[in-house]
Amino acid sequence: MKRFWLTQLDATERSTLVGCFAGYALDGMDFMVYSFVLPTLILLWHIGKGQAGLLGTSALVLSSVGGWLAGLAADRFGRVRVLQLTIVWFAVFTFLSGFAQNFWELLAFRGLQGLGMGGEWAVGSVLIGETIRAKFRGRAVGTVQSGWAVGWAFAALFYAIFFKVLSPEHAWRAMFWVGLAPAALAIFVRRHVPESAVYAKSIVVSGSFLQIFSPAILKTTALASLSAVGAQGGYYAINTWLPLYLNSRGLSVTHTASYLIVVIAGSFTGYQVSAHLADRIGRRLTLILFPLGAVAAVLMYTVLPISDGVTLILGFPLGFFTSGTFSPMGAFFTELFPTAIRGSGQGFSYNFGRGVGSVFPALVGYLSVTHPLGRAIAVCAASAYLLMVVAVMLLPETRGVELESSGVALSGATTEILASPE
Repeated sequence: MKRFWLTQLDATERSTLVGCFAGYALDGMDFMVYSFVLPTLILLWHIGKGQAGLLGTSALVLSSVGGWLAGLAADRFGRVRVLQLTIVWFAVFTFLSGFAQNFWELLAFRGLQGLGMGGEWAVGSVLIGETIRAKFRGRAVGTVQSGWAVGWAFAALFYAIFFKVLSPEHAWRAMFWVGLAPAALAIFVRRHVPESAVYAKSIVVSGSFLQIFSPAILKTTALASLSAVGAQGGYYAINTWLPLYLNSRGLSVTHTASYLIVVIAGSFTGYQVSAHLADRIGRRLTLILFPLGAVAAVLMYTVLPISDGVTLILGFPLGFFTSGTFSPMGAFFTELFPTAIRGSGQGFSYNFGRGVGSVFPALVGYLSVTHPLGRAIAVCAASAYLLMVVAVMLLPETRGVELESSGVALSGATTEILASPE
């Protein structure tokens, strides 16, 4: 009988997988807290939906900057060292968000939190992609991505508990305070997660950040960035506003949490299924099928006149397809860029997508002033996912690519070895 793939990993692969999975789970928990406290902040601080959307956008915009900087630093100073720093950073500023006294203070704390959040994904994704062998890379990186759903579930659990036992004025602050927990993960990473062997062998081949804009790589950088814009713009347009959308349907805190648990269950399943499909049918086809499924799911969930019972059921495919769009992206981007500039290329592309995609929550907020919230979510999300499909169709398939320390860049149907400019 063939052994389950996780049992075939060696000790280094397993410890790296655990560290990156935990990091992404706690990253997801800290970020998704905001979507749960959003309805309360609107009531307590008397802010409009436009300002509420801006709070969500601020973290995403700064996370794009953090991802670019962390990717560049990871190519210079190592993947593990920078990963530790980003984990501590986003944990501390999530915690401090719980002490904000007004809109402007929370806007500043959210932005600073975003710097670390963007960096954690950029570096963790490169580290796991370089550590896991090609045969299991798609499944491993997708499994790490599924940690986001686990973190989201913890955020939903804390939401149900804190808003049940505390007053709203204290409950929303407690939601942010538990965000300090990820700081302890940095200790595990320091002790048990070794530096990527691929990176260690390629230190002497250090490349320039600007090389990702060279003629040989520019097309890849541009298309990868656009695919990331679509994935993240669609995801954040939906999930930043989902608790408020459910709340607008007259659901209580307890019922909202129950509905979100169904979405989260679909999300975790989508991460896992998409990750396995990426290794079986390829990165490109998986990254085309899932955003198309997400378009169908969000239109049914937010536009059709459906009952609360149907809304509950449709939460599963909504979470399944919107989260499944992410699983192959880490492995795909890792394989698209050469080792010497992988952190820079992967960090820039994904976080350019996050930066531009961060506009979508604000667009939903402003669009909902003149249109129903559900329709505003659907228009923004569907537009983003269709952009992703077009971009992915123009990129090459990379399944099975072995990562060489010299750095292999894929562009169209050709393979080109990049020489270091230094």
